[in-house]
Amino acid sequence: MNSRTPSFDELDRRIITALMANARTSFAEIGAAIGLSATAVKRRVDRLRETGVITGFTATVRPSALGWRTEAYVEVYCEGAAPPRRLAEVVRNHPEIAAAMTVTGGADALLHVRARDVEHFEEVLERIRAEPFIRKTISVMVLSHLLPESPEAGATHAAP
Repeated sequence: MNSRTPSFDELDRRIITALMANARTSFAEIGAAIGLSATAVKRRVDRLRETGVITGFTATVRPSALGWRTEAYVEVYCEGAAPPRRLAEVVRNHPEIAAAMTVTGGADALLHVRARDVEHFEEVLERIRAEPFIRKTISVMVLSHLLPESPEAGATHAAP
């Protein structure tokens, strides 16, 4: 992304909204809805991609269809100050971690973990805990998604 903040107008916002709702919407369909030609929409989408506003297009998949039947959020507590770069290296080694972020509060990081079943989740948790700078973890299992259409309810990669 460019160092300066990209500028975009109301038409760009409407294009982004349409693509977020359905990335397969054609430029012609978007153009018809917002009063632009398909070519004008394509030019705007290309610019939004070049400036880093749009970072990609993905498919949302029901996790259980890919073998992910167990889901949890794991708070990670580190010994001392673990730099985010080091935490990022660790989480990249675990394909079961769907998302990871540093957080405020008591925990140093929060991991979104998907696993085949509880036994697999326990194995993932033990691998995470084996890292020398991890002091403890606290896990919360997901029972159901209250917003099933949200990105958190979908998956972007297959189970290992």
